Amino acid sequence: MAASTLFFAEALLPAGWARGVRIDITDGCITEITVDAEPAGERHGVGLPGLPNLHSHAFQRGMAALAEVRGTAEDSFWSWREVMYRFLGALTADDVEAIAALAYAEMLEAGFTRVAEFHYLHHQPDGRAYADPGEMAGRVIAAAEATGIGLTLLPVLYAHGNFGGAAATPGQRRFINSTDGYAALIERARTQLAPLPDAVLGTAPHSLRAVTPEQLAHAVGLAEGGPVHIHAAEQMREVEDCLAWSGARPVQWLLEHGLGAGWCVVHATHMTAAETAGLAHSGAVAGLCPITEASLGDGIFEGVGYLAAGGRYGIGTDSNIQITAAGELRQLEYSQRLTTRRRNVLAGAGATTGRSLFAAALAGGAAALGTTAGIAVGVSADLVALETTHPSLIGRSGDGWLDGWIFASAAGADTVWRRGRKVVQHGRHFARERIERDYRRTLNRLMSL
Repeated sequence: MAASTLFFAEALLPAGWARGVRIDITDGCITEITVDAEPAGERHGVGLPGLPNLHSHAFQRGMAALAEVRGTAEDSFWSWREVMYRFLGALTADDVEAIAALAYAEMLEAGFTRVAEFHYLHHQPDGRAYADPGEMAGRVIAAAEATGIGLTLLPVLYAHGNFGGAAATPGQRRFINSTDGYAALIERARTQLAPLPDAVLGTAPHSLRAVTPEQLAHAVGLAEGGPVHIHAAEQMREVEDCLAWSGARPVQWLLEHGLGAGWCVVHATHMTAAETAGLAHSGAVAGLCPITEASLGDGIFEGVGYLAAGGRYGIGTDSNIQITAAGELRQLEYSQRLTTRRRNVLAGAGATTGRSLFAAALAGGAAALGTTAGIAVGVSADLVALETTHPSLIGRSGDGWLDGWIFASAAGADTVWRRGRKVVQHGRHFARERIERDYRRTLNRLMSL
């Protein structure tokens, strides 16, 4: 059995901050935690549980900042989507693996230790299926295995171009699957994930735009108890199209058709007060991606009413234009401050904002990924050490570490362990040199087309 010991001067445990924390690890899991312990093993200053990243499209890391030129028409999510379609049209399977590897290495450096990959790039550039239906999923899995990040794989069912079973557009040809084809993809992914020690398989009906109600139910059934993720209410045009199709708004429709625990509703930006309360009471998790939502001009999630109703949320990096755990949490709080014109909006009573954001993202993210997070016996040893010598962390203790990291520091993590294996040291992923080399070669080819 592989065993190791880590010691933190301070660490955030489920019951709160503790000093002199010794953590014993065997075969990737925490076997014993001792507080007020004498230093032993590898020593660090401040230890945190690694955060879950509940929404990623890894391949989009390669097109970051390629849609920042204003066109002749008013730019929006929909014009950005056309740029995305053009970019992915040239991607090979090797390209996807190289881009995903960089994204996952950067996530680990940022303090994310597990990712939910909302994977919808399934077919060849001309739309034909690969001989192996899991060719592209396998490349995502290979990138996760090579970098060491934990993976919740969410193969996406994308069957139509818009509400009511509308035909797909040419730009969507690499996504489209029949229900039978999707079932085959799920079974293939189950086999591909088997060698990863704690991988989770779920399903992702892309959106109510992309599946019929029958196809939605089919995708949910294939999850077999795993998480179910769906985009909903990201854009007002989507809300209007859903109303025209069904007479209900997207989140309203989902609430009326079985939305509940085990689901993650990604974005949920445009909701009525009734929908906001309904989502909170449903047991589902709101999947918030504040940096991407700001980049795309989506709008601002109604955090105040949602939290007042007891809602759960997690954070994701979505389009991966910037991969930063602290930055996503900061952007979330700042968006709420801008819309309410108040400060410390998402802080719990008597709690600091940094601690409140971190705790919510940890718990909600873990629920959305179908896993368990935190520094506790029996849990995967997914741990993060902060760089306590950073100027923004001078003189801190307890929740002040989180406030300083999220609101005053541009730094990522200093050291990261995933299942007890050190994957980041001094802020740098162990395989960054090779991963960057492969990524650079890939992007140079794509940018020259």
